[in-house]
Amino acid sequence: MEYEPTTTVATILCCECGVQILPNPNNLCVDCLRSKVDISDAIPKQGNIMQCKKCERYLSPPNTWVNAPLESRELLAICLKKLKMYLQSVRLIDASFIWTEPHSKRIKIKVIVQKEVSNGAFLEQTFVVEYVVNNQMCMDCHRVEAKDFWNSSVQVRQKVSHKKTFYYLEQIILKHKMHLNVSKISDRPNGLDFFYGSKQEARKFTDFLCHVLPCKYQASQKLISHDTHSNTYNYKTSYSVELPPICKNDIVCLSAKLSQQLGNLGQILICLRVTNNIHLIDPNTLQIAEVDGNSFWRSPFSAMCLQNSYCHFVVMDIDILEYRPHKSGEGTISNRHILADCWVIKASELGCHENYIHTRTHLGHLINIGDTVLGLDVKNSNINNKNFEKMKDAKVPEVILINKVFGSRASRRSKRKWKLQRLAKQAEEQDNYLEFLEDIEEDQDFRKNVDIYANEENPAITEPEAVNEADYPSVALSEMIKDLSINDVEMADDE
Repeated sequence: MEYEPTTTVATILCCECGVQILPNPNNLCVDCLRSKVDISDAIPKQGNIMQCKKCERYLSPPNTWVNAPLESRELLAICLKKLKMYLQSVRLIDASFIWTEPHSKRIKIKVIVQKEVSNGAFLEQTFVVEYVVNNQMCMDCHRVEAKDFWNSSVQVRQKVSHKKTFYYLEQIILKHKMHLNVSKISDRPNGLDFFYGSKQEARKFTDFLCHVLPCKYQASQKLISHDTHSNTYNYKTSYSVELPPICKNDIVCLSAKLSQQLGNLGQILICLRVTNNIHLIDPNTLQIAEVDGNSFWRSPFSAMCLQNSYCHFVVMDIDILEYRPHKSGEGTISNRHILADCWVIKASELGCHENYIHTRTHLGHLINIGDTVLGLDVKNSNINNKNFEKMKDAKVPEVILINKVFGSRASRRSKRKWKLQRLAKQAEEQDNYLEFLEDIEEDQDFRKNVDIYANEENPAITEPEAVNEADYPSVALSEMIKDLSINDVEMADDE
């Protein structure tokens, strides 16, 4: 049997408390060593952290604002950065968060440090550092709240007599939340001015406009200041965005070359809607075409007349035409419209004579005998258009019908059970805005890019006479956003 030696570890007694311990250079136990030496004495146990109340970012010293959720690595780095100069004399072992109530404005972290105290003995200690979160507005939010600081501007202009296109643009901006970084919005005679704090945000908004509307832009810079020592320049950038002077229900006259390029369309067309493209229809053949921004600005065209030149006509007779087969070389035929021969008379001349005017229209699916239609009396109108003057008289109709009139505006407004979000509160609804709401009701494709909210606060106004709701175009309940409550965004411009 082999002998197995046993080893024993020599122990000593702590010179302070007498506890049996392993030998060490100080001959002290851990508790007595901690009572004599505090390696965290120079490290502060309390501190402050600045948080922007609006954007909820934290200040990372010296002047950087960082998005840092609670108990994230970014927030832990900010907390430890405040202790960096105090941790140089010790070795950081670990750091972690201690849970606190999110609304208590308190952040606690547990820190473990290690340090050599004396004679080669290392001491490890754990302590808690508490931070108080104070509110301080960052410079970006401060400039936005000031309403007077801007570095770049986007000037949107359209040379028309009404603002229906800007109402549509307003809804597109709200839908895609492009108004959140705007410092200020100013109303101008022919458009709007959007002010931004940085050039990147203004350029991003300009690219967004070119994506949703057929527009073009030009950029310019203005030198504000120049530092000769550091060779730095301060510029203010302006983007001038021009929208085409074409709106929904406008009558346009194309050049012969452009109409041929679009599939042998007629030169006199009606604008169905303006989205990222200009949608046109030929009322004589039901051919439709889309003109994008590049095609429009290469061969620009304008409306034949203002929309206030339109008048009301009464349908006296209508004859639906059979579907005309598609010919080679022609554009796409609309499946939502029906071609019809129509005999009309001005509403102001109804009962005076029986000289009815014949015209061909694309509204065969909407109008019946006795309906009122909005149209243009070409024969008795003063039209100043160079493309129209080049056309032969045989190709020009006497009357061009635009759209059916669905009762009075007050009746339609009383039956409207929905509303739109606005960038700023309006004192009263203008006629152009009411026309824009009617366009949304009448065109399903036009309202695809618009967020429609159910109006449950304002009940429908009851009128003395009974009104049949089936006679009015309406928005289906499935197209409304009824789970959200709208709070108007206060962005009124301070002139």
